[in-house]
Amino acid sequence: MALATPVVAQDSAPQPAPAAATGLSQAAAGAQADLDKTMKELADLRAAIAAEKVPLNQELTALEARLADLRRRQEDTARASDMRTLDINNMTAALKLRQDEMAYVSNLLDEYARGFDATLHVSELKEYSGVVETAKLARENRDLTLAQKLDKQTDVLDASLKRVQGLLGGKRFEGEAIDPQGRVATGQFALVGPVALFAASGGVAGLALPQTGSFRAMVRPLEEALTAGIQQVVASGQGLLPLDPSRGGALKEVLARGSLLHYFERGGPIMWPLLFVSILAVTVIFERLVFLAREKRRRDTGAVEAIIDSVSKGNVNAAIAAGKGSQDYVARALTYALEQREKSLPNALIRAGGQEMVRFNRGISILDTCITVAPLLGLLGTVTGMMGSFGMLGGGELSAPAQITGGIAEALIATCFGLGIAVTALLPMNYLHSQSDKARHEMEDASNHLEILMKPVLEAEQAVRDRRIRKLMQQQDAQDELDIEPAAGGSTRAAATV
Repeated sequence: MALATPVVAQDSAPQPAPAAATGLSQAAAGAQADLDKTMKELADLRAAIAAEKVPLNQELTALEARLADLRRRQEDTARASDMRTLDINNMTAALKLRQDEMAYVSNLLDEYARGFDATLHVSELKEYSGVVETAKLARENRDLTLAQKLDKQTDVLDASLKRVQGLLGGKRFEGEAIDPQGRVATGQFALVGPVALFAASGGVAGLALPQTGSFRAMVRPLEEALTAGIQQVVASGQGLLPLDPSRGGALKEVLARGSLLHYFERGGPIMWPLLFVSILAVTVIFERLVFLAREKRRRDTGAVEAIIDSVSKGNVNAAIAAGKGSQDYVARALTYALEQREKSLPNALIRAGGQEMVRFNRGISILDTCITVAPLLGLLGTVTGMMGSFGMLGGGELSAPAQITGGIAEALIATCFGLGIAVTALLPMNYLHSQSDKARHEMEDASNHLEILMKPVLEAEQAVRDRRIRKLMQQQDAQDELDIEPAAGGSTRAAATV
């Protein structure tokens, strides 16, 4: 750009030739000097860079070697860390497995303790209750270690094994039980297999059965022959007992056996009103069934058809004669209505139907009352029995649980009998209602049919009666005229005589 400027100026304004040559030479000389200076500086810079490149390369090589060494050390450290992590995970898994195994064993022992408690006879609870309760509470005790908890739970296993060894050949021990009168009796128990026996010295003897809500067994006496054998086994440890090949089924049947008279006696005083209600209901049902059977035998559809056929022909007297001797309730009602047709046929039909329905509905109200009263009496007996049972709670008696549960069971007998009476009488009552409705429908249908057929007959009879009345009125008028004429003539003659 510096060289172009003089040239442009020269073109635009012509100068003398020597001066232009001198300026161009000076510019070329200056440019050459600058180029030389720049090349020298470049050479010096390259020499300086070459002098500094060797140490830097050496330092870079050292750093790269150090980096490679650090990378190897980092890989070794990571590999060692992974191995330690794997070992820790394996140890954690093994520890977790051992903990799960210990927890599983603890659960099994706890479940066994609870199951062992359930298999104990009520007479053995006093002996084994301590170790069982300790094992149950050990699981929830945070102050105990797992090993201590397992020791407490294994004590139940040891106790159960010792119990099995003691039960081989039978086991006898002292204890208390509740006799059938609700009193506490002190005696001796004998466990023979699944059967528990109890015998008091000079007192009651029989099976020792558990009862809800009490830590004492309840004595259930058996037959006298079996009672003697039970006393001998309990007293001496030797004797004969009846064999139960049904594995407890026959024994349960014996314990649950009961007669109707036995339940009646246990039901309390309210059973007598229930007995009266049941007898009354049975009497009504039997009488009504006999009545329906008799009415069914007396049905005479031919007489009813004859009455309807005679009325349709207009022969009312023949219809009355056809139903006069019939015992069918429909024919009897139609016959009565035809006999009273001159007064009011509809009212006569209603009255005759009402009289027949009274016969069909007789006793149903009594049966309905029995069905309503029986459950209420049973509920009353249950409430009074439970009042007496729960009244023992404040007495502080040791036999209160047995008496309470026994009293409730006896009180429920009244409700059972009351509901049984109501259910038994309900079906016959519905049957009686259906038969009564059927009879009413038959009489209503026959009555409506008779009214339809009797309408023209009644109109004809009314027309005949109207003609007779008009004829009688005409005769009466003529007679009155005849009576008036002689009276009038006599007056004239009398007047003429005067």
